[in-house]
Amino acid sequence: MQNNMQVNPYKQLKQNNPGQKSKPESNNSTGNPDKADISLKTGKPDKTGKTGKPDKPAKPAKTKKPNKALIKAFKAVNFISGSSMDEKDLKRHRKTMEQAGRLVAPKGDTLVNSFDVEGIECEEITPEFAHNPNYAVLYAHGGGYITGSTNYARILAAKLALSTGFTTYSFNYRLAPEHPYPAALNDALTVWNRVSKKFPPDRIFIAGDSAGGNLALCLVQKLLEEGCELPKGMLLFSPWTDMTATASSYETYKDVDPVLTKEYIQGAAKAYMGEDNTPGAPVYSPLFGTLKGLPPAFIMTGRNEILLDDSVRLRDGIVKEGGRAVLDIEEGGWHVYQQMPLPMATQAMKRLASYITEEIRETKLSKDQI
Repeated sequence: MQNNMQVNPYKQLKQNNPGQKSKPESNNSTGNPDKADISLKTGKPDKTGKTGKPDKPAKPAKTKKPNKALIKAFKAVNFISGSSMDEKDLKRHRKTMEQAGRLVAPKGDTLVNSFDVEGIECEEITPEFAHNPNYAVLYAHGGGYITGSTNYARILAAKLALSTGFTTYSFNYRLAPEHPYPAALNDALTVWNRVSKKFPPDRIFIAGDSAGGNLALCLVQKLLEEGCELPKGMLLFSPWTDMTATASSYETYKDVDPVLTKEYIQGAAKAYMGEDNTPGAPVYSPLFGTLKGLPPAFIMTGRNEILLDDSVRLRDGIVKEGGRAVLDIEEGGWHVYQQMPLPMATQAMKRLASYITEEIRETKLSKDQI
C-alpha cells in the first residue's frame, strides 16, 4: 500500500474535471450523457400505472464514458488499495484519511459541536442558515471498517447538513482489526439510543457511505430484529452490502474503478470479521439479511465502481420484499464520488435533498388523509 499524498488529489481532480452537470433521469433514458440514471423502483405504481420491477444485473454504461483524465488523476494518488493490514500500512492509511478530511470537508456555514456518548467521540453539525430543527441525520463514515473518524466523516456530514438543513451527527466507532465485529455495531446502537432520545425515530434519517452504509443497514436490521422504532429512512452512498466480493461488477469495473480493488475489499472484510470466516453471514453482509419491513431507502452509487452490484441488488431485494427504494446511478461517478469538490457531487446532494423533501411531503399528506 503506497502513500502518495505529496500530490494533492483534489487539486488534480478540479483541474481535470470538465464541469459536467448531473441531472435526474428515469430508466427510460434519452441518451443524454450529462444525466444521472435514477431508477425509481419503489414497488409502487408509477404515473403510468406500472409497478417498478428490479433491474437485471448492472452492465457497463453505454450512454457516457468515464472521464479518463479524471480517473487517471484519481488513480495516481489513490491510497485505498492493496490487502496488507499490517500496523505500518494501517497507520499510514488512517493518517491519509485524516488529511483527506481536513482537505475536503466544507468550510463555513456550519456549526460543529463535539460531544461524548459513553466514551464514543461524536460531532453535531448544524447548518447556520435554513436550519430545520425538526429532523436529524445520523451518519456513519466509510473506510472499510479499518479507518476513518469524525474528521474524515465531516466531509459528507457537513454536506448532508447543508443540503438537507438537518442537524447531522457522526461518531467515532471502534475500528478493526483492533476491534472486530460487533464493536462498530454496538457503538452505532449506543449513539442511536442517544440521538433517538433527542429526536423521535421517525424524524431521523440514518445515513452511511461504503462500510458506513453497511453499518447503517446493519443498525436498522438490528432495530427491526429487536422490535424497536425505526428511522424515517436510509440514505446510503455506495453501500458495501456483500462482503463475499463475488458480484459480477468486481470483474466488470475493475479497470475503471479509481478507488477500490477487490484485494482491499477482501482484506478489510477479513479484518472486520476477525477469527470468523463467513463473509456471507447477514451480520457482515446485510444484503442477505432481513430486507422486509425496512424504512424507505435512497441508494446512490457511481457507474464506475466494483461495488455497483451491491447497490443494485439491495434495491432489488427491498422492492422484492414489498419495500420502497430508489436507486440513483451517476453514470460518470465512482465510489462515494459525492465527497469530491466536483459539480456532479453538488448535483447529487441536490437530488438527495429533493428526495427527502418529497418523502416528508408524502408523510404529511398521508397523515392529513387519516
